[in-house]
Amino acid sequence: MRDPYQVLGVPKSADEKEIKSAFRKLAKKYHPDQNKDDASAKARFGEVSNAYEIVGDKKKRAQFDAGEIDAEGKERFTGNPFGGGSPFGGGQRGAGPRGAGGGFSGAEDILSQMFGGMGGGGSPFGGAGPTGGMGGGVGRGPQAGPSKGEDRKIKLTVGLKDLAAGKAPVRLDADRTVNVTIPPEPENGQIVRLKGQGKEGPAGRGDVLITLNISDSSAVDQSEFRREGKNLRVTVPIALETAALGGRVRVPTLGGAIALTVPEWSNSGAVFRVRGKGLPGRDGKPGDILATLEVDLGEKDEALLDLMRQRAETLDETG
Repeated sequence: MRDPYQVLGVPKSADEKEIKSAFRKLAKKYHPDQNKDDASAKARFGEVSNAYEIVGDKKKRAQFDAGEIDAEGKERFTGNPFGGGSPFGGGQRGAGPRGAGGGFSGAEDILSQMFGGMGGGGSPFGGAGPTGGMGGGVGRGPQAGPSKGEDRKIKLTVGLKDLAAGKAPVRLDADRTVNVTIPPEPENGQIVRLKGQGKEGPAGRGDVLITLNISDSSAVDQSEFRREGKNLRVTVPIALETAALGGRVRVPTLGGAIALTVPEWSNSGAVFRVRGKGLPGRDGKPGDILATLEVDLGEKDEALLDLMRQRAETLDETG
């Protein structure tokens, strides 16, 4: 088994964030569901997952760096073979159970978030976890005892108001509807897992895997909004006289229209930012409304046309 740092392509000085980012990138690249015609992808995927189980866990990483465990998570005996009156006394402790470092999200947890339980088709390595069948390592090994029920898959169309609320109703059964939490700035096709809401099994219910179908544009109260991350773009009609002289216009938001003061001589295409009226952001701060002005000439005004003709003639005469 290769050095886990080399497998993930990170230096030994890499921090937790860099290691997790490298794992996510490689897992997405080599996931068997994305490489069905590449037999080598499965082995590469397992190697990447195994490497993350070692250096992604603070405790195991420290043990590996100290030479206490190898790249597969197996104990390296470094003590006195006869210390403590036992042929194994004084030896180094084992790698311990997965996640013993406290708060560690193992490869399977991250893969479930990325692919919704390996794309809903189970682990590409059977029941042995991400490193099963890879020579031992830190995998959980074959699962024994009764199993949970099957996972269910549901597709959910999410509108802008759902994104703003951070939740959306989903119907699980004829008489059962629950609210699913929508993460900030979700991606189209992202999977949200509802634990314990799937089919019944000997060891309890499975999960529900909800694939989000995000509506990036939506009509709300007769205004068309377009999503850009956590910001929303909307076109605002403005009367010719207001554009020329300045004044107040009504800007639609998901929570209702608000008044915005625009300066005189505001052209079509001018963009005004209404802060904090967009969608929830990953940084915990709401996005903005980006309002683009569109001058509306309204009904034909002969008096105004005469003034404009006179103005045009004056400009022609003065050259």
